[in-house]
Amino acid sequence: MFGLFKKTSEAEKLQKQYEKLMAEWHKLSTTNRAESDKKYTEAQLIADKIDKLK
Repeated sequence: MFGLFKKTSEAEKLQKQYEKLMAEWHKLSTTNRAESDKKYTEAQLIADKIDKLK
């Protein structure tokens, strides 16, 4: 209830985006290897941004 108006930080937004990309990567890993590799690369770039913020 008290967190109702709490704004999400940049790190939290990036974390959600990272988790989404990793889920897509896992799903594509069995069907389309090239697209899977692209998603994994994008996820790693976001992980690097998260590390820089911390």
